[in-house]
Amino acid sequence: MKRVIKNILKTPKFLVGLTIFLLTFLLSFYYMFSSFDSMELVGSGFHEPGTYYNVTGVINTEGEILNYEGGANIDKLLPMEDRESMKEWLVSFGGVAEADIDVNDAEGLLNIWNEKYDSSNPQKGLLAAEKRAYTRMDQRIRELLENPEVIIARRGEDGALEEKEVISPNKFVWDGDVGNKVTFPLGTDNFGADMLTKLSSAVSVSLRIGFIAGLIATMIGIVLGLTAGYMGGILDNFITFVTNIFTVIPSFIILILIANSIGQAARGPEVVAIIIGLTSWPWTCRSVRSQVISLRNREHVNLSKLSGHSMPKIILRDILPYVASYVVMALILQISSGILAEAQLSMLGLGPSTSNVTTLGLMMQWATKFSAHTLGAWWAFVPVILSITFISFSLNLMNTGLDQVFNPQLRDN
Repeated sequence: MKRVIKNILKTPKFLVGLTIFLLTFLLSFYYMFSSFDSMELVGSGFHEPGTYYNVTGVINTEGEILNYEGGANIDKLLPMEDRESMKEWLVSFGGVAEADIDVNDAEGLLNIWNEKYDSSNPQKGLLAAEKRAYTRMDQRIRELLENPEVIIARRGEDGALEEKEVISPNKFVWDGDVGNKVTFPLGTDNFGADMLTKLSSAVSVSLRIGFIAGLIATMIGIVLGLTAGYMGGILDNFITFVTNIFTVIPSFIILILIANSIGQAARGPEVVAIIIGLTSWPWTCRSVRSQVISLRNREHVNLSKLSGHSMPKIILRDILPYVASYVVMALILQISSGILAEAQLSMLGLGPSTSNVTTLGLMMQWATKFSAHTLGAWWAFVPVILSITFISFSLNLMNTGLDQVFNPQLRDN
């Protein structure tokens, strides 16, 4: 046993897979220490990753005067719609070639605009309303560039606004003085929940579903495979017949039918895991059966039969140890398959109930349903895809490493 473990730990593929899996597994504990609940709505929709400061807290914080005037962020404050309008005017009336204008270069576009735009230009072909629209847009741009002082006003007892403070462009606030702030390392999702906390909880639940489904499928496959392979005869034929039925009918179709018949209210993570496990055992059963058939007539098995040992004792002591390595590899693959099956079910709306828990599949469904990919909210689906990928990749890599240890043909190579 020690030699086997030592050989396993010397296998590079197994070690890499185990490392990736453990790192992903550690992520599943983050939500326990997070200041947010996994289902807590701390925002109001998609928010980019970063730190957010309460505006009132910033205004009421004592500032510091620095020898630097923070200019306006033109890239964020100049909408693409205005840039296209500026380009259209410059090409039509400013005498600028279209190839010389890059709407993605806000600073360069503004330089050309300030040089070429003239409200007194005849602008033939434009309506008076369109001319005024360009004039107003030019005024907005100039106000952005001027970066004027900001006046903070307070409403007095008589209802009139009274000047409280004038904030100049070179007044800055140290972020340590701003008490009311919140950090979202992965932003927020469509519901306004912290993505990192939700992802951590989802990884935990998905792993739990995968382990439960994998254990159930592997246990059913082992019991039926050992029984059919050792007993043979009518019992073997019956188990093989049932296994073939489940094999011919795609297990995912059966999975969908069962999940749909239960109803969403009753579909908790454990129920979904049981459903997946009950539909995923056939290939394990067939593989174990073929292994047992090759073992049941070995000398040590025949010797146990002649010694009068009972069938359960022979199976557990003389056959099961020889297929144990394969059982471990089958369990790893079943766990991976269980996680992927849950993700597929959730994408179809047949996953666990969404009232109390979240899973990786449910997060993908929500990101798709609320158009995160079209809104550019990459943080709502890319981390989820990477989590599923890393879990599946690590488990399959571990399985490949174990196969190199236990498979004599691969070990000799």
